Amino acid sequence: MVQTSGREGHIILAATVRTLGAWPAGWRHPDAHDSPRDDPAILRSTALTAERAGLDFLFFGDWLATAAEFEFTDPHLLARVEPFAAISYLAAVTERIGLVATFSSSYSEPYAIARSSASIDLLSGGRIGLNVATGAELRSARNFGWEDVHGDEDRFAAAHEFVEILRGLWDSWEDDAFVSDAAGGQLIDADRLHPLNYVGRHLASTGPLNAVRPPQGHPPILVAGTTARARQLASADADILLVSPPTIDEAVESHAAIKRQVSEAGRDPEQFRILTSILPVVAETREQAWEVYDQLVNLVALEDAATGEGRPALPASRSIRALSSVLGVPLGGVLVEEVVPARLAARFGDPGRYLLSVVRERSGRTVGGERPVTFRHLLVAHSVSAPILVGSPTDIADHLEAWFRAGAVDGFTVLSAFLGGQFEAFTTLVVPELQRRGLFRTEYAGATLREHLGLRAVANPHTTAR
Repeated sequence: MVQTSGREGHIILAATVRTLGAWPAGWRHPDAHDSPRDDPAILRSTALTAERAGLDFLFFGDWLATAAEFEFTDPHLLARVEPFAAISYLAAVTERIGLVATFSSSYSEPYAIARSSASIDLLSGGRIGLNVATGAELRSARNFGWEDVHGDEDRFAAAHEFVEILRGLWDSWEDDAFVSDAAGGQLIDADRLHPLNYVGRHLASTGPLNAVRPPQGHPPILVAGTTARARQLASADADILLVSPPTIDEAVESHAAIKRQVSEAGRDPEQFRILTSILPVVAETREQAWEVYDQLVNLVALEDAATGEGRPALPASRSIRALSSVLGVPLGGVLVEEVVPARLAARFGDPGRYLLSVVRERSGRTVGGERPVTFRHLLVAHSVSAPILVGSPTDIADHLEAWFRAGAVDGFTVLSAFLGGQFEAFTTLVVPELQRRGLFRTEYAGATLREHLGLRAVANPHTTAR
């Protein structure tokens, strides 16, 4: 078991924005935002709530396709505001919080992304970051006229070239290139404008960029993933890696290994951040948080074996048949709302016993206890995969502090089961507890996203050479 150390510093806290919630049926909660047509209002209120709490940045993921089946698995993917449009909108209604947009290196053009990002960084006062998605999904590929997806090697090699081009284009203009000499009639010093002339195996760009250098120089680059290729891309090219280790022990080992890899790539590991996602279900007391979680469990659409009822488009994992296979016992005729009998639970295999422990941790329910386990709770624990934490502000803060002080992560991206109630609960209950412990800032110290993250400014190489 990992022992926490005396690690000092502040936890990085970000919010992953999914307007229809990160819980599969979170939009059904009475306090939830439930329509993409109303996204402008919930985006604005979420951003202002996050900024009041002092969060480092808002993170906007992306998916370049849609399908009706997402209604039951990932409602937030059905229809969403495009990430660059979202951060442009929020740059105008916020003042300090960072804004991170996702782009696909497979289906985007480097010059266009360099131009958009430099422009939004200027307009926001240096508050944007970019998440590089490499993409390997056939429906998305066909939306861009591709008949197939490229292999891993080509996609990650192209992503590396994409980031090199971005940074090269961002450095096109030296900071003092615009001399604005009205008396002499000279606007620019042409010697301080630099073409790129980049030609790679997959991508090319001549440059220079027709946008001034971003205030941050290089907006922070993020990469998500735990595969070897994702780690390689991040260690060579990114400032932040988003990971999802299942346990604190694995997280500590992974954190150390990734930092070593960054060092081996010739970069400073102290200037590299590793974050993981959490989905906190929080209320003022643990018992109240259990009640919220029970509400969320009851909202998930499931197939009932006894009645055969269930929506045809439900995932196969949402059925009693699937649960029976996991538990290793027959469940013919069982109703999802039934209480799990002790005599049946005694016959569960290891996966079933694990699900019982998950249910106990999330809801306080035990077989034969005052709060008994139902087949619905087991089925939801099996079919809904998310890094869920349920508890009081102290419970959630204890978890974050333990992982941070153990050196497992540098911070967290917070998913919300639904917007806005659960996100507001996190910012008004958990953030003050972290601040009380000295683990999170009470106000912004810097102006840019790089400053929020403790990342050094990036000098223009042309200026340095001069």
